[in-house]
Amino acid sequence: MNDATPHQSPTDPAPAPAPKTAREQDRAPIPVSVRVFIYVVGVHIFAGFLYLLFYLGGAK
Repeated sequence: MNDATPHQSPTDPAPAPAPKTAREQDRAPIPVSVRVFIYVVGVHIFAGFLYLLFYLGGAK
């Protein structure tokens, strides 16, 4: 250990993380939001494709 780094004993508590603001606590992480958006769009495209198949299958 060099002299530039402070010594922390194993019994010292870990430093507390910075408190989050109200806006950060209410929002989901961005990757989760993007993933949910992609899933919702994908499900709607898939449902539209099924609707098209049934529409074309019922046409005479």
